[in-house]
Amino acid sequence: MKVLANDGLDQSGIDALREKGFEVITEKVPPEDLKDYINQHQIKTILVRSATTVRKELIDACPSLEIIGRGGVGMDNIDVEYARSKNIHVINTPSASSESVAELVFAHLFSGARFLQDSNRKMPLVGDTEFAKLKKSYEKGIELRGKTIGIIGMGRIGQEVARIALGLGMRVIAADSTVGKASIKVTFYNRQFINVDIETEPIEGVLKHADFITLHVPAQKDGYVIGEKELNMMKTGAAIVNCSRGGIIDEKALIEALDSGKVAYAGLDVFINEPTPSKEILNHPKISVTPHTGASTVEAQDRIGLSLASQICSILNVS
Repeated sequence: MKVLANDGLDQSGIDALREKGFEVITEKVPPEDLKDYINQHQIKTILVRSATTVRKELIDACPSLEIIGRGGVGMDNIDVEYARSKNIHVINTPSASSESVAELVFAHLFSGARFLQDSNRKMPLVGDTEFAKLKKSYEKGIELRGKTIGIIGMGRIGQEVARIALGLGMRVIAADSTVGKASIKVTFYNRQFINVDIETEPIEGVLKHADFITLHVPAQKDGYVIGEKELNMMKTGAAIVNCSRGGIIDEKALIEALDSGKVAYAGLDVFINEPTPSKEILNHPKISVTPHTGASTVEAQDRIGLSLASQICSILNVS
């Protein structure tokens, strides 16, 4: 009944598990000590986020493990199929953070559209002496309303992005190799709503016609989703946001596209070399950056904690 939440767990999840008699350990165990710690304490359940990896070697070395949980959507830091072949349950929380990630997409879009990523750096430095100059340099901002957003990947997060975009008055187009059509329900504050059906199309069409591109696809084993070829397909002056997984955009090609003006700006929450992104990416004036915080809201972490606790209790038949 011991649960090791090695990358932390929201208090709601901790409380829910403790109420059912579980001992929840939130101590951060270094990777090199994880095997010995799990075996010494006979840990049955390990919960991770992005920082901790659970690979074949750890699974083989820890026979007490019955459940591996990921607080989030992607499970590329876990050898999922191998764990399941060993009769270990692998769980995640695919719907708990969709709204939070989608809202961060728009935080990046709004930031780039009004040059916030650059003005927030320069105003503290020269805002008192070059105010008029800065005002002039940021006068070409644009509105999102009436523009076309292209969503690559129409899973839960992609559909939530579509819902927000429709509410803003944007046109939505999408590409997904497994989803043919998505029905998006947009609900307003007075409980009125509209349903909008979005049929997906080949990625080439989305790249050519969208003013903004946002990516919501799994980590890639072979190649980039967006490389030099795909960037060249985009409309000149379009923007791109990645709050999905690092490594799905060729960062070198992206910088070249930004420098040439082909791409107006980018928003990145994930990077190729996490947790040490390149200085060129971090310091680029046309890139809005966040440190992989898509699911890092109070509400999302609360839902993640409760979802994990519920799944663990269900698997272990704890009522």
